Amino acid sequence: MPSARIESLDQEGRGITHLEGKTIFVDGGLPGETVVFSSYRKKPNYELAQLERVLSSSSQRVAPRCPHFGVCGGCSMQHLEPRAQVAAKQRVLEDALWHLARVRAERLLPAIEGPIWGYRQRARLSVRHVLKKGTVLVGFHEKRSSYVADMQSCAVLPPAVSDLLLPLRALVMELSVRDRLPQIEVAVGRASITLVLRILDPLAPADHEPLRVFAERHGVCIDLQPKGPDSAFRLYPQEGTLDYALPEFGVLLPFRPTDFTQVNASINRVLVRRALNLLAPGNSDRVLDLFCGLGNFTLPIASCGARVTGIEGSVALVKRARENAAHNGLAERCEFLAADLFEPSAVLSQALDDADKLLIDPPREGAITVVKALEQQGPRRIVYVSCNPATLARDTAVLVHEKDYRLKAAGVVNMFPHTAHVESVAWFERS
Repeated sequence: MPSARIESLDQEGRGITHLEGKTIFVDGGLPGETVVFSSYRKKPNYELAQLERVLSSSSQRVAPRCPHFGVCGGCSMQHLEPRAQVAAKQRVLEDALWHLARVRAERLLPAIEGPIWGYRQRARLSVRHVLKKGTVLVGFHEKRSSYVADMQSCAVLPPAVSDLLLPLRALVMELSVRDRLPQIEVAVGRASITLVLRILDPLAPADHEPLRVFAERHGVCIDLQPKGPDSAFRLYPQEGTLDYALPEFGVLLPFRPTDFTQVNASINRVLVRRALNLLAPGNSDRVLDLFCGLGNFTLPIASCGARVTGIEGSVALVKRARENAAHNGLAERCEFLAADLFEPSAVLSQALDDADKLLIDPPREGAITVVKALEQQGPRRIVYVSCNPATLARDTAVLVHEKDYRLKAAGVVNMFPHTAHVESVAWFERS
């Protein structure tokens, strides 16, 4: 097997080296290390490889905390010292902005960091009945595989959820739908945990008793989801709601277990504070919050005294955002509209024209339709919360080179420690 010196990390956390004119991506390799590797996919210009042995180790290499690291695909960077993980993510952001947009931020913001273990309050656990082993597996997929990892615990799930992995195996084995239950979605609120069982066939009458007993024994709520996310309904017990708080702004946001909320509640609180500090909403400001969801940013903006319009593609989420505004006594300062933000529309154009300031929090696809729709009379300040450096860079190129904005500041948000996932926040101002 060949050996080589790892030169850097790519945006997926893999080590990069070059050998005989080819770029080699080595899972598990760290910059400065000399490693032995074996390739599992070969292409004319590159190869994908896995680490076999470290000949000289990086000072930033640490022992992974999770016994399933390397097999489970949930984490990819537990072998790298946590601060070095954040530094690597900052480089990914800077490289994307420069290489894809030819833009450098005037100022780099300090990284937003928080708890690195037990942080994951949202998760989709895969379920598989393995007939040959006579058992059920519940957990994340194995690396580069459709198989479910044989997990007894998970270091990034809250301990109360990690402790449920083995009991959930036993529960699913008792059910008649064990072969027709592909997924369990986990949602953790301030005071309760909800498990949403995705079922492809109806439960048998005998299934209800073990589900009731499990809910009581472990103090969790169990929902069933027979079709799409909106079909989910409570099974046991009937009481118990999910919510999260943004205490700095006096806001409490109830949510359904299948609604989108940020995975890391601690980081989300700091992110909202950072975004609003950059946006600086005042009493006379008209603020537009695009991809507003449940009102994660909209309601704190309103609590600062600004008038704010939130636009979201999901009609169901718009309804819940209105309910959350009323719940927090902010309905008079908030307006919520449903519109497809990936298509040009009169609703979007008018909202952009009327806004003094804009906050964007799009999915991985970014907000290219939004930034292209901006006109000269549009918002003077933009705060862009991104979960994909590539689409942020693409949209930055339009904002800076076509729409006369300056990238005043940008920095990473370590929403997903031990993974290569890069979230960031950027501040744009009219030149």
